[in-house]
Amino acid sequence: MPADFTPDPAFEPHEPTDHRPGDGVDQVPPAPSMGPSIAPSATSSADGGIGAGQTRKSGVSGTFDNPSRSKGTWKPTHARKKEVLKALGIFQRATAEHLWRMLRPGDRHDRCTRDTLNALKGEGKVRVATRLESGHQLWVLTERGHKEAKQLLPKSVRMSVLRKLEYDDDGKPVDGDGFDEHAAAVTMTASVLTGAGFGTPLSWQTEIAHKLPYGYTQYADLTMRAPDAGVPAMLLEVDRVNEPVDDLMAKLRRYNDWFELLAPKTDADQERAARRQGAAVHDFRLWSRIYPATGREGYPPVAFVFTGKTEAQRESRMRRLEQAARRYFAGTPYPWAGFTAVDYHQAVPVVVTELERITADPAGAAGRVWRRLGRDEWQTLSEALDNPDGERLYRVEEEQSRRRQAERKAAEREARRPVCTRCGTKFSDERWQLTAGSSWAGEWEGLCGPCAKDDRDRAEAERVARREAEEAAEREAAEADAKKNRGLFRRR
Repeated sequence: MPADFTPDPAFEPHEPTDHRPGDGVDQVPPAPSMGPSIAPSATSSADGGIGAGQTRKSGVSGTFDNPSRSKGTWKPTHARKKEVLKALGIFQRATAEHLWRMLRPGDRHDRCTRDTLNALKGEGKVRVATRLESGHQLWVLTERGHKEAKQLLPKSVRMSVLRKLEYDDDGKPVDGDGFDEHAAAVTMTASVLTGAGFGTPLSWQTEIAHKLPYGYTQYADLTMRAPDAGVPAMLLEVDRVNEPVDDLMAKLRRYNDWFELLAPKTDADQERAARRQGAAVHDFRLWSRIYPATGREGYPPVAFVFTGKTEAQRESRMRRLEQAARRYFAGTPYPWAGFTAVDYHQAVPVVVTELERITADPAGAAGRVWRRLGRDEWQTLSEALDNPDGERLYRVEEEQSRRRQAERKAAEREARRPVCTRCGTKFSDERWQLTAGSSWAGEWEGLCGPCAKDDRDRAEAERVARREAEEAAEREAAEADAKKNRGLFRRR
C-alpha cells in the first residue's frame, strides 16, 4: 500500500472542508459556515465574578479585576503570553473565551486572558482577525508572533499556517471569511475538552489529512490524544448544523475506509485470516502505525460535535446521522446461539455531543454530555466509549456457554448411568467404568459395587465352607482307611 496514505504531519493550506477529486466522487463540498456562532460566555459566575465576554471595565492600564481562585493578583505575565502564543500557533484562531477555558479554567472569567491578548497586541504579536456574530473578537498571530510561537512549540507539534492580513482594492483590511465561525467552534471544542482534563493544548492537532487510495483526502477538524483521561486518540468533527447529514455520513464512511487500509508491506492473506481473531487484525492496518492503541475494541473513536441552530434541530441531526451510519458503528453480533454480545473489533465507535450541552453542564465535557450512537442514554466520554456489550460480555457468555454445555453433557451422561438391578442404586463412576471396560458379561455385571461385593463375599464364604467340608470328608475317609488298614494288619 502506498505510504502516502499516511496523515501528513506538515500543514497543507486548504479550506476547512474535505478535498474531493475531480471525478468519481458523488459528494459535494459543503458551503462555507454561515450559521450563528457558538453561545458567548456572558453568564455571571456563581461567586459574583464577571462573566466571560463582558465589556472590560475602565481603569488604569496594567490593572486587573480577574484574580484567580488562589490569592494574589494575576497579570499578563511572560508565562501567560507564551501559552497564548503556543495555543494560537496550534489553533490559528481563537477568542479570549477559548483561550481562558483552555489555558486558565481556574480563573473566574476571561478578563486576564483578554488583557494578555491586548498586551501581545501592543507588542505586535497578535491581531484581531474579525468579530464573530456573537460579538467576540477572533484573534490570530501576526508574522512576528507566528515566528515566536514556532520557536516555543516542540518540533513534534504541528504549527498552523500564518493567517495573513488581506486588503481589498481600496486598501482596507478584509474581514475574515465565513469559515471563521466554524474555526471558532472547532477551537471552542478543544477548549472545553482541555479545560475538563482531556489532555493539554499540545494534545491537539487541526486539519490532519487522511489520504485515501481513490483520490480523496479526509481532513479531521481535530485530533485529540489524552491517554491520561482514557482516550489515547479521538478524531472530532464539528458541525454547526449547516452540512447535509449525507455529508456527515460520507465523512464517517471515509474514516472507516481509511481505518481499513493495510500498512505498507502487509501480507493481505494474513490480514484476512486475522479478521477472525478480534483485535489482532489491527496489527496489519495503517492506522495502528499512526495512532496509539485505543485500549478498547474497534477503530479510533470519531466524535461529532454539534452547535448552533435550535436544540430540536441538533437532536434531529444526531438521530438522522445515527440512522444513516449504523453500518459503520453497530458492530456484528456473534453468530452463536444464546450470545447477545457484539463484535466491535472492526467498527467505528461514534459519539455525539453539543457545545451548548457541554457549556451548560456543571462538569463540562467531563460530565454526562456524550451519547454513543446506538444508545439512548447520555454518558461520560469514558462510559460512552466503553463496550459493556462487547468482548467483556462475550467472554462472560462464552464461559456461561461452556458451563451450560458441560452441564448438559453431565446430565446426558447421568441419564445413561446404569442402575443396580437389586437395590436400584446408581452405579458409581468406578463401578460404571469397571463394567463398561469388561469384555465379558460377569455374574455381577448388573449389580452396583456394594451388592456385587456382598454377592462375592457370600460366594466366597460358600466356597470356603465347601472346601472345608470337602477337606473334613477327605480327612474322615483317610482316617477310616487308616483304621481299616490297621485292622487288617493285626489279623495277619
